[in-house]
Amino acid sequence: MEKMNRPFTFFGGKGGTGKTTCSAAYAAMLARRGCKTLLVSTDPAHSLSDIVGAALDNTVRPIRENLWGIEIDAAEEARRYIGEIQDKMLAIVSPVIVDEIKQQMEIAYTSPGSEEAAIFDKFVELMDTLGNPYEAVVFDTAPTGHTLRLLSLPKILGAWIENLIAKRRKSVALFEMVGKFDKDLMKRAVNDPVIESLTRRQQRFERSRAYLTNPEASAFFFVLNAERMPILETARAVELLEKFGISVGGLVVNRIIPPEAGDFFADRLAAQEEYLQEIERRFGGRKILRLPLLRSDVRGMEQVGAVADLMESLSL
Repeated sequence: MEKMNRPFTFFGGKGGTGKTTCSAAYAAMLARRGCKTLLVSTDPAHSLSDIVGAALDNTVRPIRENLWGIEIDAAEEARRYIGEIQDKMLAIVSPVIVDEIKQQMEIAYTSPGSEEAAIFDKFVELMDTLGNPYEAVVFDTAPTGHTLRLLSLPKILGAWIENLIAKRRKSVALFEMVGKFDKDLMKRAVNDPVIESLTRRQQRFERSRAYLTNPEASAFFFVLNAERMPILETARAVELLEKFGISVGGLVVNRIIPPEAGDFFADRLAAQEEYLQEIERRFGGRKILRLPLLRSDVRGMEQVGAVADLMESLSL
């Protein structure tokens, strides 16, 4: 197998553009080369199972030789994520406020952003599997807005956790002062589980941000159709990702109507040509892969493999 220079690849875009098919085809192409590849879907539509013809769920499952898949369940991950935080809190607080802690955790579970935080935690966990056993991880992401919020989390949450650690250290300093007269309190201050937990999370965020902002480690590919709204949405998304220092590897223009489609599509073909030229003008400095409109929806690995033949250029 040839050496893989980029272990993490993300496919995203407006819903319905075919990004799940493209991510599956790209992962199949890597697996065919002999690269042990994990295909991860964070799209709540859960269409990956249908496309690859395998029953995927929240646990990694084999799809074919050198290829594994997982569909992340956002609600389940959020419940697990909040549960872990609750367990850590209950281990250090007074029994008097246990019910209050549980109530606060239930509110946190239903609050905006909890699923994004949980999914990102899973992202980092899967990234950490690189080399044990996977050599590449391909992410099929949720529609654009959700994905942009997700990928902005390392920078936002990193700063937030840093602030929490600073505040906790001030509290621990007070514990140490009081602990001169209370040995149990002194022991908890020296080995504070909250600081340990926050520090581990901070390190994971820093590690994930290092992956995401290194173009040799990861790249994001936008899948779009040659239409006005997807072009505008992609332009805004590219600008935002670059603001966060995340490399945009290129674009996949999907479902291009062939010239031989006939007179019925004459107007559509003319509009499509204008949009293709606009895509070249806006994004011409990046890789642009054109995929034809297929006669039917992609279902099963045989059809995915046919698309995989067209994905080679994105890995270079």
